[in-house]
Amino acid sequence: MPAARPRISHRLKNSPSPNCRPALLAAIVSAAIIHSATGADVHSALDVAFAPDGKTLAVTDATTPAVVLIDPATRTILRTVKLAGPPAGLAWAADGKRLFAAESGASSIAEVDPANGSISRRLSTGRYPRGLAVVPRRQLLLAADWGLDKLTVIDLATGATKANLTVGRQPTAVAITPDESLALVSNMIPATASTAPDTATEVSVIDLQTLQAKPPIRLPLGSTDTRGIAISGDGRTAFVVHTLGRFNLPTTQLDRGWVNTNALTIIDVPASKITATVLLDQVMDGAADPWGIALDPSGVRMFVSLSGVHQLAVIDLERLPEILKETPELLVNDLAALYRHNLIRRLDMPAQGPRGLAVSPDGKLVAVAGFFSGNVVLTDINGANPAALPLGPQEPPHLARQGEAIFHDAGRCFQRWLSCASCHPGTRADGLNWDLLNDGLGNPKNARSLVFSDRTPPLMSHGVRDDLGACVRAGFVHILFTEPKVQDVEAVTAYLKSLKPVVSPYRKADGSLTDAAQRGEKIYNDPLVACGKCHPGPLLTDLGMYDVGTSRPFDRGALRFDTTSLVELWRTPPYLHDGSAVTIRQVLVEENRGDKHGVTSKLTPAQIDDLVAYLQSL
Repeated sequence: MPAARPRISHRLKNSPSPNCRPALLAAIVSAAIIHSATGADVHSALDVAFAPDGKTLAVTDATTPAVVLIDPATRTILRTVKLAGPPAGLAWAADGKRLFAAESGASSIAEVDPANGSISRRLSTGRYPRGLAVVPRRQLLLAADWGLDKLTVIDLATGATKANLTVGRQPTAVAITPDESLALVSNMIPATASTAPDTATEVSVIDLQTLQAKPPIRLPLGSTDTRGIAISGDGRTAFVVHTLGRFNLPTTQLDRGWVNTNALTIIDVPASKITATVLLDQVMDGAADPWGIALDPSGVRMFVSLSGVHQLAVIDLERLPEILKETPELLVNDLAALYRHNLIRRLDMPAQGPRGLAVSPDGKLVAVAGFFSGNVVLTDINGANPAALPLGPQEPPHLARQGEAIFHDAGRCFQRWLSCASCHPGTRADGLNWDLLNDGLGNPKNARSLVFSDRTPPLMSHGVRDDLGACVRAGFVHILFTEPKVQDVEAVTAYLKSLKPVVSPYRKADGSLTDAAQRGEKIYNDPLVACGKCHPGPLLTDLGMYDVGTSRPFDRGALRFDTTSLVELWRTPPYLHDGSAVTIRQVLVEENRGDKHGVTSKLTPAQIDDLVAYLQSL
């Protein structure tokens, strides 16, 4: 292991500082969903939704950004509706006369008239709305507020917000029971400490009658990257897809799901508990990065997009109870269960990076969004006869776009168990600790954001990688267990260099600091508190390594840790090198022994509140 060496301080001239102007903040909003620069003719299909009559298919194009309306019968594009921000969710009104599209980064949801493509109004939300769901009889629109960890409830008659309900961390998708009594929300990463014995993501449960949150459903240990969620026609069963990190094992091999598996969790909705978790993988072939999920109207089949391996999984729901009669608690470790019972087929799709999924109301067509291929694929209900419809001319990908595709491609991984994005969703972090081979065995560390990783060398918690290129290559070798091509390392490095932070949702609508954050900024920069001493702008790190009193029993050798950049601190919990602090407040109050993380012991509770408000705004 190379010894950690002193850092040479250097500064980024053009990166946003804590006090960057609203205009600059607005300029980087588009990075909320898409992290690489794109040209006018780059298309990225993300979500798909059939109109209630099945005659129109809506597809979001994340890089344009726009909603594309398609006639599925003739396979032709009807019209394209430009949006104010990268789309991140779709929902149709029950009568099909309105279409709602989340405009991430723009704090709005566009209400589209599909007949002419006009936007009739914009509904206000938090800065980063994602998954949407319409509750027809109650005339409500539910929006997953991904940035603030809320579910926004909007009255469709007035456009007013009725409630903002706290859910899990980074809510992504919403599903409604047919009787409109409950909403289930999938949350991307764990809201627990990485050191917790049950660390995992959860499904939030919302009572739609009282608009109150009920106790959440915790998924199995190591669950993260939780995306698609669907509820059966009788409302009794819910299905959610996610990855399952075996983070309590050292990453010495990938064979047979040693490090990562990919899962479908089945939930008993009335009982609000897990029935079983089954794996989508095969014994020696991973089903990396499950993303979208959809059920056919008859309840016979389920469809899951396997984004990392560019496949569509078709699951036999009628016979699924057969394996649930076995020992359900053992299925989470059984790589052969679905295949042994011949309940799953994995089909290659003419779509690179498939994400959103939808089944037509008549149950005859399946639509699959191809993110990197910029197309939507229509197949029959058996997954046969796939036909790809491009959203527009697709220019050859530039180097960073190539790198983005490679970053999300599990085909580069031994047995296809995971991609780079599996541990770094959105190029940030999955909320888990991993015992990597970078710095010896037996000392797990929390996954880290990759934003500005090219500008803060050396890298890793102990600074064992000299620069970003070395870090990328080591990731291929030690995590994906493959010898990378030089051009692949160059492309992924170019992609990571293109990353930009996004505006904090804790700022005002114009990007400026709140009053509390302004007070907190003064505390942050107070020499007697000294936060800014080790975390100066614009990188919000002095590039040094220190012992700040946070070493744990598993840590060995040098107990100095990299001074992590505070850029996007709101987005990168849990905190500290082992993810033991769930909140920023916990870092300042409970994990700051000897005032080594700034002199905070003498601050009043109100001052701590203000300092947290500022740190959340970075």
